[in-house]
Amino acid sequence: MEVVIVKDAKAGGELIADGIADLLRRKPDALLGVATGSTPLPIYDALIAQVRAGSVDASRARIAQLDEYVGLPAGHPESYRSTVLRQVVEPLGLSQDAFMGPDGSAEDVQAACEAYDKALADAGGVDLQILGIGTDGHIGFNEPCSSLASRTRIKTLTEQTRVDNARFFDDDIEQVPHHVITQGIGTILEARHLVLLATGEGKAEAVAQTVEGPVAALVPASALQLHPHATVVVDEAAASKLKLADYFRHTFANKPSWQGI
Repeated sequence: MEVVIVKDAKAGGELIADGIADLLRRKPDALLGVATGSTPLPIYDALIAQVRAGSVDASRARIAQLDEYVGLPAGHPESYRSTVLRQVVEPLGLSQDAFMGPDGSAEDVQAACEAYDKALADAGGVDLQILGIGTDGHIGFNEPCSSLASRTRIKTLTEQTRVDNARFFDDDIEQVPHHVITQGIGTILEARHLVLLATGEGKAEAVAQTVEGPVAALVPASALQLHPHATVVVDEAAASKLKLADYFRHTFANKPSWQGI
């Protein structure tokens, strides 16, 4: 696992966007796994700026969704599908044909989960998966004590998560679904490169447990330690509880330029 400490969220977004741009130059039709929420927005903003400036061609890129609410009608503005289309797919100039995600409105949700796992495999697998992290160490909607071998499946949202997400539903928690489809940890670990971005002091404890603690289902993100190519990008605040912060700074400062992100 590589840990990169940056000044702030903007610097983190630009660093990761540079890595994605390098990937697209090597593999123009790369399948990019994207997360929703506020944390990854600096990544998307930086990548979109590069595309619009003509420094990278994303016209053949493909986009894969990490998770989705269950039960929202198709086209609901707060579905994660709508969010990804609005924040990533459309600004990059891609068509909806370049996008894939689980069907949260399916009558048979379990079948939809299995179908999405198969669709990812049939597409050749995710080349680079962007991840955020919860204050409790969750990734996707894999809450603490999720199986580290879990596949795409339905999960029940905690009340705190529903409270946190109510701001996207006119502050009305009754509109927030109780369930989501999420890629499981086992599914996430099949991506060729995992990139986790964490910012803010509120994520510091989860980052420390993820990077320096034991691999444990209690901290789902700690499963990244099992991956051969995982990159954790954190700002100074999110890095504040890392015991090896100075070492991580030293290794990145002296990293060979040919290694990339």
